[in-house]
Amino acid sequence: MTVIDVKKWRLPTHMNAILSSYSDVFFIQGKISGTLLFIVGLINYNTALSGLFSIIIAYAFAHFIGFNKEFLKSGFYTYNPLLSGLAIGHLYEINILTLSIIALASILSFLITVFLSNVFYHFLGLQVLSIPFVIISSLVYLASGRLSNLYVNSLYTDSLYDDFYFLPHFLNAFFKSMGAIIFMPNVITGALISGLIFFKSRLILVVAIFGFLLGCGINSVFNGSWEQSLNNMNNFNYILIAISIGCVFNIPSPKSLILAGIAVALSTLLINAVNVFWAQYGIPVFTLPFTLITLSFVYVLGVVGYPLRPTVFRSSPEETLDHYLTAKDRFANTFITLALPFSGIWSVWQGFNGQWTHQGFWRYAYDFVITDELNNTYRDKGTRLEDYYAFGQTVLSPVRGRVIKVISHLVDNPIGAVDTINNWGNLVIIHDERGYFVEISHFAKESIVVYEGQWVEPGAHLGLCGNSGYSPQPHIHLQVQATAFMGSETLPFTFVHYHEENQYFSHGLPQEMTRVCSVLPTAFHEQLTTFILDETLTYNVYKDGKKIDEATFVVRMAADSTFYFSRGDAKLFFGKYAGTFFIYHLEGHDPYLKCLYLSLPSVPLAYKKELFWKDNISNMTYLGYFSGGLSAFLNAFTPSKISTKAEYKFISETQISGRINNQFFKSKSDTNIELDAYLKLKSFKVNNIELKRKSN
Repeated sequence: MTVIDVKKWRLPTHMNAILSSYSDVFFIQGKISGTLLFIVGLINYNTALSGLFSIIIAYAFAHFIGFNKEFLKSGFYTYNPLLSGLAIGHLYEINILTLSIIALASILSFLITVFLSNVFYHFLGLQVLSIPFVIISSLVYLASGRLSNLYVNSLYTDSLYDDFYFLPHFLNAFFKSMGAIIFMPNVITGALISGLIFFKSRLILVVAIFGFLLGCGINSVFNGSWEQSLNNMNNFNYILIAISIGCVFNIPSPKSLILAGIAVALSTLLINAVNVFWAQYGIPVFTLPFTLITLSFVYVLGVVGYPLRPTVFRSSPEETLDHYLTAKDRFANTFITLALPFSGIWSVWQGFNGQWTHQGFWRYAYDFVITDELNNTYRDKGTRLEDYYAFGQTVLSPVRGRVIKVISHLVDNPIGAVDTINNWGNLVIIHDERGYFVEISHFAKESIVVYEGQWVEPGAHLGLCGNSGYSPQPHIHLQVQATAFMGSETLPFTFVHYHEENQYFSHGLPQEMTRVCSVLPTAFHEQLTTFILDETLTYNVYKDGKKIDEATFVVRMAADSTFYFSRGDAKLFFGKYAGTFFIYHLEGHDPYLKCLYLSLPSVPLAYKKELFWKDNISNMTYLGYFSGGLSAFLNAFTPSKISTKAEYKFISETQISGRINNQFFKSKSDTNIELDAYLKLKSFKVNNIELKRKSN
């Protein structure tokens, strides 16, 4: 791994927020992207300066009324004022009266944005998109008939709108449509914007071209003219719809691309209909078709639970996809998580959709038994209850909650007999504090030691394993229910912090006949991975054993209470989840935080000799910008995903080694990290780069 420490490019907070508005228009993020888009816009200075003035007014007004500064940083609340300013600048020549109109429109656009964004989010779970811009710009254009002295006269030269003769006609038309998004429908602006988008997100550019050609093609079938369809300035709606549905509001994938194509096809009818109606009042279509189609799709996909909706949006679709694929298997896909209800090694007798009793409404359940080396569940002849290894073993609480039901008086069945009347036998039902109910069944008679109304913690002693109820042999039955009633419909769940043989799982569903053991967190590893706010960790950096640098990490807290290590503008987010310490992701670019991430993306908060575990590593973090971006681009169109896998192992209680591998790019890395009771992350190494912590 090559270490390149690039100097951070810094701008004042206000300037960052203003520039973010430009990049948000094209669904990308970043101050560099915003700056370049603004510079490109200066080709038509009248429009560009109108947009800039509009943002400044909206931003100043927001500060004047005490609007939350954190909310302004992203540009989410100011890109609608930007679009409104661009629309006015496209129509009017800049003068005192024009600036007055822009200021009024900007403030009104900001107010409507804040109002509608909160209404849409709380009641529909949607973003407001460009609805405020459409409203304000339509009002301004309606008023234009009474403000004719402000029309732009001879402001734009004819040469600005000339095609590039060496380009195909469809490409000239595409560039014009791309420029039209910021009210600069000329080839030069569109080509430069396309070039900027290409370097930021190849996915956005490819999907934009796909949407443009598809929309124009369908429209040409309707009106009978390919040339006429290409020259329609409303075509930018096809571009925005394809981008939003194909790779922004849905995880980029072949299925999302199909949905984008359907959305574009639907929009052709809407664009033509709206254009006929709006033209009577001299109002352009603006982004109304894009807004209506996109919001409709996003809302309906949310209602049906479309699985490829992102929960985390990153600065580009490639990064969002990379984050999704990396995190997809790292955490449980359900909020219902249980610890194993026992200590020691047990075997899975029956899992979800088991071959015997776990069917229909009761398919989400697990049965556990104890087996010997020959996979027998009993010793001797197995004719007595006492012959079974599970009989009389301690049953533990798998969750935190309150006991709401206890049955303990039923007798244990002799081997070969079952109780068909009291199916669940002796049981405990716990109301988990997260809102569901957990039933543990088949306890031994009078062995339950908890009582109704008692609060229990995970690992609390509940009773002893028995053979009551519909149970042919002693075992533990475990299920999660939607209600407190015995026999109610079961819910899917997942187990956390356990190991099969020597492999640790932070979560999962062990297969039938596998042997599993709970891994309980220990105070030592809890302490090693506990960091205090504002704590500093300073390291000497060595390459091939020679000191080359010094790095200091500072522990900070994000607005959502997530902790992270900070160095410059880079942030390495971390936390603990269900008995495991996780490094979630690296935001920004820092070679030394990257080394820490690669060395310890996760670790169980307990030790067992030779215990190993597997993890997913972010392609874009591990491979770098170009190879990582290529992997994300390819992953958007192929069912077989390019991935970076890692495996880590305890060498000792304080030393962990790892191997990272990306088969597609033939890239491998070896890692090692040393823990210490006092220094915590004492040292970590990736290939020939090693960081050793300095003691205070």
